[in-house]
Amino acid sequence: MDIDVRWVMRELLEEGRVPQEDYNVISTTPRDKKELGWHPLQVVAKYQLADKLRGGRMLDIDFLSEWLAEKSGLPQFHVDPLKIKVDQVTTVMSYAFAERHGILAVEVSRDSVTVACDQPFRRDWEDHLRATLRDRELKVVFANPEDMRRYRIEFYNLSRSIARDQSGQSLSNVTNFEQLLELGGRGNLDAEDQHVVAIVDWILQYAFSQRASDIHLEPRRDVGKMRFRIDGVLHDVYELPATIMAAVVARLKILGRLNVAEKRRPQDGRLKTRNSEGAEIELRLSTLPTAFGEKMVMRIFDPDVLVRSFDQLGFSKEDHEIWQRMTRSTHGIIFVTGPTGSGKTTTLYSTLKQLSTSEVNVCTIEDPIEMVEPSFNQMQVQHNIEVGFADGVKALLRQDPDIIMIGEIRDLATAEMAVQAALTGHLVLSTLHTNDAPSSITRLIDLGVPAYLITSTVIGIMAQRLIRTLCPDCKEEVATDEVAWNELVRPFKMKMPDKVCRSVGCLECRGTGYRGRVGVYETLPITQALKSVVHRSNDLEAITRQALKNGMKPLRISGALKVARGLTTIEEVMRVTPIQDILF
Repeated sequence: MDIDVRWVMRELLEEGRVPQEDYNVISTTPRDKKELGWHPLQVVAKYQLADKLRGGRMLDIDFLSEWLAEKSGLPQFHVDPLKIKVDQVTTVMSYAFAERHGILAVEVSRDSVTVACDQPFRRDWEDHLRATLRDRELKVVFANPEDMRRYRIEFYNLSRSIARDQSGQSLSNVTNFEQLLELGGRGNLDAEDQHVVAIVDWILQYAFSQRASDIHLEPRRDVGKMRFRIDGVLHDVYELPATIMAAVVARLKILGRLNVAEKRRPQDGRLKTRNSEGAEIELRLSTLPTAFGEKMVMRIFDPDVLVRSFDQLGFSKEDHEIWQRMTRSTHGIIFVTGPTGSGKTTTLYSTLKQLSTSEVNVCTIEDPIEMVEPSFNQMQVQHNIEVGFADGVKALLRQDPDIIMIGEIRDLATAEMAVQAALTGHLVLSTLHTNDAPSSITRLIDLGVPAYLITSTVIGIMAQRLIRTLCPDCKEEVATDEVAWNELVRPFKMKMPDKVCRSVGCLECRGTGYRGRVGVYETLPITQALKSVVHRSNDLEAITRQALKNGMKPLRISGALKVARGLTTIEEVMRVTPIQDILF
């Protein structure tokens, strides 16, 4: 039988989950046009009924799916698109067959095929499918009907686009963009190959929905690998045929206004689009010639990044006060340090957003401009016409700025211009690539900046890292491992908490135990005592020891405080933060 809304409501009523009034109303209410084609569980979930047996918790689609799976005796299966091999599951059955019976293949192996259904009491399709599977075992599971409907359309559309675009093509005749254009004979990729357009749209929307921060399109000999970086970790997503990968990269190069014909040298571009909620998303594109073709990485910038509070970024109260004190200065240099992807740009943009008022002129020089922000005057480095950071800062100084942000200090010329700007009454914010805050001073000395100029212009330095935070839905408290805790905080003395949280893994976090990231910070104001040490020598050990005397908390200690608050784990902090050998 096919279950309907009346059957679902009657079962919920008999179990004492809903009152008679709700049953009477919902069972007899005709569906509106929008609900046509909806699954009965979706219709019931829309009413947001309170479950009397679970203390008034909502009867949402996730609970109703679990409830129906248990009622039917079928195992429940969670459709995780990152783990589904689309090219395999779409060959098990046709889209028409899957749509007609409300089913979807979700796992395919040499010996068995797992098929998810949304009508657990109607199994008339099994005999037909078993005949096509031959010797392979058929396993039937129940899945969330909302996910089933969405992914059935997405998977088959993607598979169809790839199959149609690949038909009649070989790797040899799609070696460059000009040959790709000749396939349709009209010279317009949008017009002549809508399947590539569909694949690109799917990749972007898929990445947005999975909270990816980067999309990697990597060509190999026969296939192209697509990977997403989620919470700082790369996940394999899909393998595209090499011909399709070349066409997808070409399409993205067009959208990013890059030179499509140029495949011998790296290029940078940007792209602006919208996610499914209508919010604007910025992507930064970067191409790299490799042995098997062009590799492309797209960095996705969160549209809300500029309006995050410092508490959301992970600043402790003490770190925030020190940072506010440093950025309140009217002149001098402030550095944010850390490796690529440690959140330096986010910190700088959030800070500039707060400092940018109608009374001050904020100018930036970046390579490239990460996010376009109307309240700043942003300038991009142009290497092709020999406009570098040093030239940009020189030009900005003639623009009557109050605050200057320099994307990165890489050489002596840029460092000298930053010092010059600070000496002439401007507040300069910039980044350096160093492991911790004290080593930024020795890095500037290595570049050739005299110690007396460093001590007279640098206000403070902040090092940072991003650590994954525990999933709030599945984390659990455990007794603290004394050995692991002491390893984390040594050689410092820090009170060990009785309980810490550990990662478990659930559907919400895809079994990783982590969801989202937050910053850990090491703030170093340049005090008079520290200036004296810098003047005497450029020894990193002496500088670090004086910084610790002044009260600087190393990155690991900042991470340990977040472990004590139950935000992350000891293992995660030790994985991300560097150990300072100087202290031992």
